[in-house]
Amino acid sequence: MELLFAIIAGVLFAAGLYLMLRRSILKLVMGLVLIGHSANITIFTAGGLTRARSAIIAPDATTLPAGSADPLPQALILTAIVISFGVLAFAIVLVSRAWQEVGNDDTDQFAETDR
Repeated sequence: MELLFAIIAGVLFAAGLYLMLRRSILKLVMGLVLIGHSANITIFTAGGLTRARSAIIAPDATTLPAGSADPLPQALILTAIVISFGVLAFAIVLVSRAWQEVGNDDTDQFAETDR
């Protein structure tokens, strides 16, 4: 299962990098989103994939039961999702403003807006 998630993360990263190298600013934002998803899947996979037990500590125990997934990567991913949503919202507003100013999403056309 880890191998499958590693391949998926690699494909998402490669697709995101490909999109970020295009001239369209909208494709740049889409590539940023894909790379963020790739990082989230990588962190999730590094935390351990298991369905055996939930990551809940019993009242009389001090550690996680054997065979349970580490909850820290899951909390990091939730934080990363919120941060990436904020960055995406900012990027969409930035792309919208650039489209209004230039009338095109080609990054080569942005040099005309320098004053």
